[in-house]
Amino acid sequence: MKRKKELKDKIILVDADGVLLDWEWAFNVWMGEQGFQRVKGYQFVYEMGERYGISKEQVKKLIKIFNNSAHIGFLPALRDAMFYVKRLHEEHGYVFHCITSLSEDDNAGKLRKMNLRKLFGKTAFEKFIILGTGDDKDEALAEYKDTECWWIEDKPDNALAGLRAGLNPILMEHGHNMSFKHDEISKVKNWKEIYDLVTSSTSI
Repeated sequence: MKRKKELKDKIILVDADGVLLDWEWAFNVWMGEQGFQRVKGYQFVYEMGERYGISKEQVKKLIKIFNNSAHIGFLPALRDAMFYVKRLHEEHGYVFHCITSLSEDDNAGKLRKMNLRKLFGKTAFEKFIILGTGDDKDEALAEYKDTECWWIEDKPDNALAGLRAGLNPILMEHGHNMSFKHDEISKVKNWKEIYDLVTSSTSI
């Protein structure tokens, strides 16, 4: 019970792409350089193949190439993430455990860590769990089972996995998940709203 409270009071679990980092923007720039363009209404579709009008197999290969490239070390922060992650860490003592489905390539993992530390500081992230491209997160989340830690994601399936694991999911809103609704999962537009949720819960 003591460990559960310590984890909840200290640790925020967080995805990287679509939550901390604007992976979609960088990937679209890169795809444009390869000659691909997004279809009309792309922002409301999660599957990247459908966004570009190509097969799942082809887009999976392209994502793997991009995630294993040097580009992955230079992704910009998403929206207001830098300001509020730093406030949660420096003013409220939270540390972050990043659970990200990126690549099994060691160098890609090193670039991800470098990118996040460059944007958010060297001490905000206590732990990185780097999974393969597109991997599910159920097993990684099981380590935090029933801790009620905050779990911030942009993919509804992963938010639901967190709920099943006894976590407190928050879904970062994007066009592709706007239709998703769940009574036990908060949906936010930015990190200001995350900051308000987290800090208001600790002041009760």
